[in-house]
Amino acid sequence: MRIRDITATTLRFEYPEGGGFDYAGGRCTARVSTLVRVFTDSDFVGLGSVYTHPDLARTIIEDQLRPLLVGDDPADIERLWQRCYSLTRWYGRKGAAVSAIGGIDMALWDLRGKAAGLPVYQLLGAKRHRVPAYASGLLWKRDVAELRDEARGHLARGFLGMKMRLGRNYAYDSAALRVVRETIGMENRLLIEGNARYPLDQVRRLVPEFLAAKIFWLEEPFLPECPDLFRELRPHLGGISLAAGENEFGLQGFRELMDGQVVDIVQPDACRCGGITESLRIAALAADHGLRVAPHTWSDAVALTANMHVLASLSHGVTVEVDQTGNPLIEALLSTKWQIDAGEIAMPQAPGLGISLDEDAVERYSVPKGVPIADGNYSDMVFGPHFYAPAPPYEA
Repeated sequence: MRIRDITATTLRFEYPEGGGFDYAGGRCTARVSTLVRVFTDSDFVGLGSVYTHPDLARTIIEDQLRPLLVGDDPADIERLWQRCYSLTRWYGRKGAAVSAIGGIDMALWDLRGKAAGLPVYQLLGAKRHRVPAYASGLLWKRDVAELRDEARGHLARGFLGMKMRLGRNYAYDSAALRVVRETIGMENRLLIEGNARYPLDQVRRLVPEFLAAKIFWLEEPFLPECPDLFRELRPHLGGISLAAGENEFGLQGFRELMDGQVVDIVQPDACRCGGITESLRIAALAADHGLRVAPHTWSDAVALTANMHVLASLSHGVTVEVDQTGNPLIEALLSTKWQIDAGEIAMPQAPGLGISLDEDAVERYSVPKGVPIADGNYSDMVFGPHFYAPAPPYEA
């Protein structure tokens, strides 16, 4: 089997007027991701995805890497990963280039599984056939009472754990935390995302309330450029785990988190950190350090599936993130929808990633080639000055 072509397709969804959500970066108005397809001289097509600046992803994948991969054996994943990395190192190592490599790598693993007639997680040594999953939502609300209905909805859909966003101000954080914990009960897992907004003294002020609420982890209370603050906070958390990694790239970046004793749980995302191959390297290093792994996902259903396969292969894996913000790139992109049962998702049993695309959805959300990404607030990426309106600094 040989690679015949590689394509990168920008997928974009715009929330209807009045939709979207408020968060630390302003108001999210749209969502975006990049679908990668690796075509071969057989009937197999590999699927992958990238979460980064979509125009950069398409340029790197189609204009630079594709011509240098066409004709190669897609089964030689490690060698092709290293080739792509060496070709982009001078402007890559972290960020868009490594993420783009990851989209190709994901598709190559899909092809390897299809050729072998096995799901990827079984090729990787299958530690479990179902993976724990948590609802990712509960973003900032104008009235914390609105969080109650949303949390009840997550429970009704079968989730036994959920993540909420804090880091707004002390009054909001304290009230929101109390409402959600009271709603879901102490028996269900509650995760906190700090939006990298806390001053050290203010997050320490909240620790007693975190402990009383028995939160499972505190994610990114500080900017990724501030590892010293993580290290300073850890001794004061009373056993609460610190988690981070969605803003990190490649084994090198995660090594800095682990060697520096910054976190307890690392959060690689196959569509950001360098693919399934790099996620497995990161997970192996985490095992060596006695740390756990909980893949991040915030882009699309292909990336979610890849992260599920990684998690299912790990004995030290914790849970996978499922975006619950009304994102059709998560909810409508596949022909089969994931079902949550008692807080878990059953692994797909078809070969490769085990998924197929809903081609109508792909067509509906595809941006024509050559059309640049439209202005908007995409949660992690903002284009256009009109959409740049971040929240004011954290207030005590």
